[in-house]
Amino acid sequence: MAPRLVHYSDVENVYDTPERVGRLAGLLRELREKADGNAILAGSGDNTSPGVLSLVEDGAQALDFFEAVEPDVETFGNHEFDHGIDSLRRLVADSPQTWVSANVWADAETGARFAGDSGVVPSTVVETDEGSVGFVGVTTERTASINPDATALGFTDPIAAARDALAALDADYSVVLSHLGRGDEELAREVEADAILGGHVPTERRDRIDGTLLTRPGDGGSVVLEVDLAGDVTRHRVADAPVHEGVAAAMRERLAETGLNDVVATVETPIDRGEETLFGGECRLGNLVADAYRWTTGADVGLQNSGGVRTGDDLAGEITAADLVSVTPFEERIVVAEVPGVALRDAFEWAAGPDLGFAESDWWHAQVSGAEIAWDPETHAVESVRVGGDPIESDRTYSVALSDYVLHTDDEFPSLRESHRVATAGVQYEVLVEYARETGVDPEIEGRVAETGVDPRATER
Repeated sequence: MAPRLVHYSDVENVYDTPERVGRLAGLLRELREKADGNAILAGSGDNTSPGVLSLVEDGAQALDFFEAVEPDVETFGNHEFDHGIDSLRRLVADSPQTWVSANVWADAETGARFAGDSGVVPSTVVETDEGSVGFVGVTTERTASINPDATALGFTDPIAAARDALAALDADYSVVLSHLGRGDEELAREVEADAILGGHVPTERRDRIDGTLLTRPGDGGSVVLEVDLAGDVTRHRVADAPVHEGVAAAMRERLAETGLNDVVATVETPIDRGEETLFGGECRLGNLVADAYRWTTGADVGLQNSGGVRTGDDLAGEITAADLVSVTPFEERIVVAEVPGVALRDAFEWAAGPDLGFAESDWWHAQVSGAEIAWDPETHAVESVRVGGDPIESDRTYSVALSDYVLHTDDEFPSLRESHRVATAGVQYEVLVEYARETGVDPEIEGRVAETGVDPRATER
């Protein structure tokens, strides 16, 4: 026999649904108990943020969960930094697991490791009845680009860092906890490890590359993977697990204290928040968000990166402020950019591209208002763009309402730049709540993003 790893990752806003986080905790405890001392609980990032409670608690709501399930090891995802460096230091110090991070530095030049004084180490060894397992942690080096709260830190080459940390291990088995997304494939080819437990991309994965086992449970706390280091991987659905009532009750109490339980609108036809919907082209939830941005600013175009709209349970029936905050749970403002037509078209062409590191290659990455785009998902080509009903003009300037994040990052929509900024509006989730109160919540599919040769209204998202 070989040690067993219980792999969870990217649970993100699961804390906002008390029964679901209660089931996740119940499943993790159950798997540990069944293994009878031979299971290691391991998280590969984005297990504290984002979400409604995360915004209110600066990620500390995760401590109720951590204390109940007692993970062994964890590494940082990009969203662990959502609430600033000091908040994360406190969370690390207060949580029961060992945090491993080989490539995140407070100052890489002086060798000052981020949160080293709070217990973060580049690697650790966990002993089980069936042998010792060495763990190394790495986070995408693009974190400072995709998270403004991480810009003060250094994120070095994760492959070189993992290789060095693995070489220093003395254990029967070696495992990398990785928040690199699609970068796991190159990592597997470049380092010697028995397994890479991955995250960052919200789809599941169970395969091998050059003899290294790669796993990824997907996002939203829906699946846990049980990894036998002898080679087998078992998939467990969280929905089938018993509820840990202590964790569920703690989240209910925290949610009750947020003051966000007022009903602001009613939804007659449930609005899907699934991953395939959010990245599949135009969707009702994306239209709601982009319309709210345009409504509050009067811009020609509303634009939302698809990854900034979070997955979750359907919006249905009475919708509270908390429900809408959970859609875009980030402390970022909406801004208005004045963008040349050529740069706006380039942005839509980027949205059709296959190269975003935390996404699958056939996803669409933009939700829009005030524009219509036709694209071919096989060639990743944008065939036409219309704004306000007219073909886009390369030499005309258009006003675009979008999240401040888009102008910060160079990972998404690189043609939209800080120099295009002309105005700042409200915090994105506050605008969404205000929009819902004023206009209701009844978005429809209108043909804003259409695959060539396909009727966009044939499948309602």
